[in-house]
Amino acid sequence: MTGSDDPLSVALFSEMFMADQLARNRLSRALPKGMELSHFSVLNHLARSSEEKSPAQLARVFHVTRGAMTNTLNRLEWAGHIHVRPDWDDARRKMISISPSGKRARDAAIAAIAPILAETVREIGSDRVRQTLPVIRELRLRLESDEG
Repeated sequence: MTGSDDPLSVALFSEMFMADQLARNRLSRALPKGMELSHFSVLNHLARSSEEKSPAQLARVFHVTRGAMTNTLNRLEWAGHIHVRPDWDDARRKMISISPSGKRARDAAIAAIAPILAETVREIGSDRVRQTLPVIRELRLRLESDEG
């Protein structure tokens, strides 16, 4: 069966949306005071990539508007968690990097949420999670390719 009445696709996406909402709520409550999930996500990305990014690049990575990313970056800059500098090649652009304070904030956030993530994987079972990851990854890649 295909089309708007496909119960399998409706059930799949309903479960994904509910799991996303529940995970966001649970992790948001566990983050250090004043940190939002969007802040953690940007800090984590910058820490893992270890390269400067422009606000436009970050907006694309997180599939948000430039305005939403600017708001997140302004809050992170105000907290001292990121460095913002002009792009030496194009003065209209800015480049963003994580600061030492941002690395500490990201590490504190990881320490706060890691037990929740580990417990969830332990309860479901590592083998089942490993089997599920390729399907979730393929869903993400297909949804990303539909955007372009």
